[in-house]
Amino acid sequence: MIDESERADGVVDALEHHLVNEIAPLRLQRARSAFLTQGFVKTGFLAPHDVKKLIAEETESLIGRHAVRREGEFAETGGTPRRMHNVRRAEIAEHGRILPRVYSSTGLRESLSAIAGEDVLACPYPPEQFVITELAQSGDTHGWHWDDYSFALVWVIDCPPLEQGGFVQCVPRTEWDKENPQLHRSFVSRPIHSVELRPGDLYFLRSDTTLHRVYPVTGGRRLIVNMGYAARRDLVKPLSHETMDALWAEPERARDTPSRGTEQESSQWRRASCGGTSESPGSSSTT
Repeated sequence: MIDESERADGVVDALEHHLVNEIAPLRLQRARSAFLTQGFVKTGFLAPHDVKKLIAEETESLIGRHAVRREGEFAETGGTPRRMHNVRRAEIAEHGRILPRVYSSTGLRESLSAIAGEDVLACPYPPEQFVITELAQSGDTHGWHWDDYSFALVWVIDCPPLEQGGFVQCVPRTEWDKENPQLHRSFVSRPIHSVELRPGDLYFLRSDTTLHRVYPVTGGRRLIVNMGYAARRDLVKPLSHETMDALWAEPERARDTPSRGTEQESSQWRRASCGGTSESPGSSSTT
């Protein structure tokens, strides 16, 4: 009988085989062009359906057993709100098997480096390495913000229809001044790109210079795994973690209502819904 560790290693082996043997260099080049231009690119092609499905199953299990409610507003991002359930890195590392191994995949980081045009490294600040977030109550959102580190890879496990929110909005080539964030100055000086997502999508974000948010949900559920990575410059520049430390602080109490859990699997994880192959935000930009 295969134990959980062997199963997790098998997922990483399948992922790395796919990355080496199934992805044409031209596809990575196109993704790189979009990423360098817009700070965002869909990268669903990086993982095969079976790997996405197993990641989804573990994510559903973890959100159902270990999530807590988070609500707050953050001065460092202009008072923007965070309303969500989440599972922190510590709980994922303790109770998960697949997600920590996927995060540590050398082959995955090499592919992300090809898209970024520079080395993509494990985040040196463990709480930002990987986290699960769920938006399920009307008004839940991950409000406008930047990240402390350069890169984020987001695995979309579940997402509502576009009309019910949950899509991503991005403002590329912006800078975060924690003392004076001036979000509205960014909105009027740069285009706001709005990107529709579906279960099975992945997207790669230049998260420290791309102002971004998740549009508030009004129905359905948005469930994702965020994996944060660093650039070499992040290892030498001074960084503080006020918003992340506050957002992922030790909870006062666990959530009192369970996630819908893996009962979602049969309806959301059909092969047809897991393409995630679009390589750029497309034509849904607004200004």
